[in-house]
Amino acid sequence: MWEQVQETVEFIKAKTNFTPEYGVILGSGLGSFTDDIVIEHTLPYDSIPNFPVSTVQGHKGALVFGTIGTKKVVAMQGRFHFYEGYDMKQVTFPVRVMKYLGISKLIVSNASGGVNPNYEVGSIVLIHDHINMMPEHPLRGRNDERFGPRFVNMSEPYSRAMIAQTKKIASEHQIEVHDGVYMGLQGPTFETLSEYRMVKNIGADCVGMSTVPEVIVARHMNLETFGLSVITDMGDEDNIEEVNHAEVLKAAEKVEPQVRLLIKELIKQYE
Repeated sequence: MWEQVQETVEFIKAKTNFTPEYGVILGSGLGSFTDDIVIEHTLPYDSIPNFPVSTVQGHKGALVFGTIGTKKVVAMQGRFHFYEGYDMKQVTFPVRVMKYLGISKLIVSNASGGVNPNYEVGSIVLIHDHINMMPEHPLRGRNDERFGPRFVNMSEPYSRAMIAQTKKIASEHQIEVHDGVYMGLQGPTFETLSEYRMVKNIGADCVGMSTVPEVIVARHMNLETFGLSVITDMGDEDNIEEVNHAEVLKAAEKVEPQVRLLIKELIKQYE
């Protein structure tokens, strides 16, 4: 893994000569955030050695390098999921690459199903914690101390300071945001009624098929991490909305301008 990461980093640095401070992983329906970046370089995933390739509709499949205000950013247009057939080391490989390109902060976004009755389709949730129910752990196997410690402190997986800054930005722009606990499940099936009930009973507010592996690996490497989720469908103990991926993309795209504003201003303002 170490050698692959360094090979990929060296390739990207030779192509871009760019040292980002922020890494951004864009979830389903949120890929237009790159319109807010003054773009300097774009590298398709299939041109990067050792990189997986996105196979999911709504995930464009490129690394975008540029600036937001005075901050240098690398954004992933499309992430990788365990359900696509990749193992967890492949799913999280780009996070390790971004770390060694220079980032110190990681922002992740996703689309998820909501079980908190205070949410509705289109709600924006600032993730303050997660529950990992994925069938494989991204740190399973021999630990390479060059990346981080064997046992990772997860007392603050999502930066409280970044959450507080985002809440301030949301208030200034009259954008309603919620706090929430995110549960990561394997997918690719949407949850059954009983699974939604389980999610709620365990203590989560929303559920999706990503984010948790990337955040674990980010914290393994001591990256400050912020997570945001858009609720694209709702399920409760008595009712479940029929949903498909096209509807998920449509729901996420509806609130994308607000999500873009929050992320853009967080990057500009947070030190």
